Amino acid sequence: MHSWSYPFPTHKIKLNDSLTINYIDEGQGSKTLVFVHGLGSNLKAWQKNITELKKQYRCIALDLPNYGQSSQGNYPFGMSYFAEVLQHFMDKLEIEKAVLVGHSMGGQTAIHFALSYPEKLSHLILMAPAGFETFTPQQVQWFEQIYTKAFVQSATETQIRNNFQLNFYKMPADAQFMISDRLEMKADSAAYDSYCTMIPRCVIGMLKEPVFERLSEIQIPSLVFFGEEDRLIPNSFLHAQLKTLEVAQSGVAKLPNAELVMVPKAGHFVQWEGTALIHDKVRDFLGKE
Repeated sequence: MHSWSYPFPTHKIKLNDSLTINYIDEGQGSKTLVFVHGLGSNLKAWQKNITELKKQYRCIALDLPNYGQSSQGNYPFGMSYFAEVLQHFMDKLEIEKAVLVGHSMGGQTAIHFALSYPEKLSHLILMAPAGFETFTPQQVQWFEQIYTKAFVQSATETQIRNNFQLNFYKMPADAQFMISDRLEMKADSAAYDSYCTMIPRCVIGMLKEPVFERLSEIQIPSLVFFGEEDRLIPNSFLHAQLKTLEVAQSGVAKLPNAELVMVPKAGHFVQWEGTALIHDKVRDFLGKE
């Protein structure tokens, strides 16, 4: 895992004795954008966006605890924990107010952050956020029974490739490194064991800290993107009759000051496949004071 290449120079910042965060810090401008990746991902998920948006804004992306090159450890892995880490991270970098950008699990983390620290945000941008889709207690129990360390660890190379492809409408060549990085990690037994232990805890963390009923508390101007071809939201097994558009609209309807953008020919990794439209919409959104 330590041979992974990053798209920009990385930096390290120590938040406490047990946690050091790996991050990138590119560009400059009157607004600072802080990017939070999703489940099983890392800051490289944002490289196409930062390459473009750093021309106008300061762009910071971090590896969450136990992800990428940040510290490895037995952390809580709940969404409120990640939001607290993010708050300490921003304080350490002396960022008084930011635009928070979150994808999938990072979107639910961003929602928790907006609920807990609204004074630190000027805008909220959500990319296919977790938290809009709701689950019953019985469905949560199903996840706990099915989504175990052994389940994650049992994935073959073919299944890993297929799982990544499910994140995209059509997985492009420039995203293939995601598969290569995961397979390299799989070859490192200690790193992969840590990863397979963490992932189910993150999944249960999302389910045990739902945000849907609290979305109405977020007054911050919000921009929400979903790919029209998202194959992960909604869950195809538990919510086979539900459509991505319905999930997206249900969450945005709860947010008092939000706009929804459905991105054509884009899957769950909407920020990767819908770059041109997303960058135009983000610039327009942030131009509004």
